[in-house]
Order: sequence, then structure tokens, then C-alpha cells
Amino acid sequence: MGCMGLAFAPNSHSSNTMGKVIKTLRKSINAFLHFYHSLASIAAILIFPFSASVILSQSLSPSYFPILRTLYHRIQLLFQAAGFPASSQFFSLLNLKLSQTIFSFTATLPFTLTLLLLAKASVILIVKEFPYKRFTPPPFSCLLRLFGFLLPTHLFNSFIILSANAAFFSIIFLVFNVFDVLYISSVNVILVLSAGSAIFYSIVLANTMVVCNLAIVVAAMESCGGYLPILKACVLIRGREATAITLALPANLAMAAIEALFQYRIVKPWQNSRSLNVSVIWEAFSITYMHSLLIVIDVIINCMLYKSCRKSSRSSCWESGVDYHLELEPEEKEDLEA
Repeated sequence: MGCMGLAFAPNSHSSNTMGKVIKTLRKSINAFLHFYHSLASIAAILIFPFSASVILSQSLSPSYFPILRTLYHRIQLLFQAAGFPASSQFFSLLNLKLSQTIFSFTATLPFTLTLLLLAKASVILIVKEFPYKRFTPPPFSCLLRLFGFLLPTHLFNSFIILSANAAFFSIIFLVFNVFDVLYISSVNVILVLSAGSAIFYSIVLANTMVVCNLAIVVAAMESCGGYLPILKACVLIRGREATAITLALPANLAMAAIEALFQYRIVKPWQNSRSLNVSVIWEAFSITYMHSLLIVIDVIINCMLYKSCRKSSRSSCWESGVDYHLELEPEEKEDLEA
């Protein structure tokens, strides 16, 4: 019986994780539909300019844009100086994505630090008490107060993401140079190292982004800013990384699909004909608005993830007999009493 219990433990853990993911997604969709008119207005007014700048900057190619081409060649020279194999397709693709990401980050920064943060603060205020309190529009002073917490948190998030990328490239630099010193640099070895690097980079970036997104919600929910929300997010997410990453996948994959759709339906026809008709322009606006709605949904999912993590943490403290002098929400009280 013990062996059978051990054999089925991973499946039980996996089903438990998927159950939490489905429950959180269901709550997020319910909240989105419940406050659809308010959230759709936020997407159209505040997030739309940010989405437009992101989609446009991500769709640019180095061959058509001089600044992006210069940035691409600079990173390529940096990779060559670091000893990364020039023949590796992984590093060629990484170079392209890095140059696009750096350019996009710079181009969208004015919208990110103003409209996007105000939009996130608005969305969090709307879904904060869902479904237990009737939503009333918050005063603008409350929105500005939350903005004061989100801005330093976002700046620290940017520093954390930059540090994670720097740590990754430092480790990869050491690995490739060690193999080069040992004269182990065959095509198969480079292929294996490139594949391993891609997997490692995906894991590092996914965990970093999950923590940073949760930190924004923590900053708004608990009225704190700077590095403190990041530390609290790390504590909340501990042991729930798989759930958080799985929750982040749908919205991020959908946004990637939207960007690819914009590339296929808008950018390629423009490159071929160098002209856009009214229907294509309208389609571009529709695609951008869909991207804005996905950002709203992503914020809601992170809010529900925060509530789930906090409820689990408090339940653990309740069961272990730890004295918790914080007011629980109605949902948490019902679950603990049950």
C-alpha cells in the first residue's frame, strides 16, 4: 500500500495544481464578465496606447529599421566577444528577441510608467473585493495613492528582470568558455548546450516574471512599494511556483498569438504593398484592443492568484496554531470554518 501511495503522489499533486489553476481561472473570468463595462473602458482608454506601442515596436524588423539594426549588430558583437558560438541558431534568435525587447522597453516606457500603471491600479481596485462588495468608483486620490506604490515597485521589477538576464548570461558565458577551454566544441555539443540554455532561460524568465507580476498586486493590495512587495511575493509564491506559471501561460500565449496575428494581417500586407486601406486599419485597431483586454485579464488572474496564495498561507498558519492578527476576508473565513 505504501508503494502505491508513493507511486500516485505525483499524479495527486499534479491534479491538485490543475484544480487550483482551473478554479483561479474561473474566478478571473467571472470577475472580468461581472465588471466588463468598467474593465473594457480601462482597456480602451488607458491600456490601448500601451498595447499599440508594444505591438508596433515588436513587429519592427532590423532590416527595415536603422535603430533596431544597429542594436542587433551591437548585441551580436557582444555575443561574439563573450565567446558564444556564432553558428548557433539559439543565440541568433536570442539576439533578435533581445534587440526587439530592449527597443520595445525603451519605446513603451512613457506609456508603461503612466497609463499602464494607472490602468493596473484601476483594475486591482475594481476586483479587490470581488464578489463580496458592490463596486463603487474609487476617488481619483485613491488611484493616485496606489500609483505611488506601483511606480517604485515597477522600477524595482525592472531591476530584478535585468539582474536575472545578467545572471543567466554570466552563467552561460562561463559554461561555453569552460567547454571551449576543454576543446569540447563539436556541433552536437553546441546543439545540446544551446537547447539547455533555451530551457534554462525560459525557466529563469518565467519565474522572474511571475514574481514581478505578483509584486505589483501585492503593492496595491497591501499599500507598500519598492522592494518590499517583491519580497512578499517571493514568500507568497513559495511552493506554488507550478500553479503560478501555469496561470501565467494562457494570457501570455494569447498575447503572443495576438502579436503574431498583427504581424500576419497588418505588417506583411504593408511590407508588400506599402499601403493600408480602411479595413486593414480597422483590423489593426481591433487586434490592439484585444491585446489591451488580455492585459486586463492578466492583471485579474494575478489578483486571484494573490488571494489564493494569501488564503493558503493563512490556512497553514491556522492549522499550525500560529496567532494571525489580521482580518480575514469573507471567503477566507468560510473556508477556515469549513
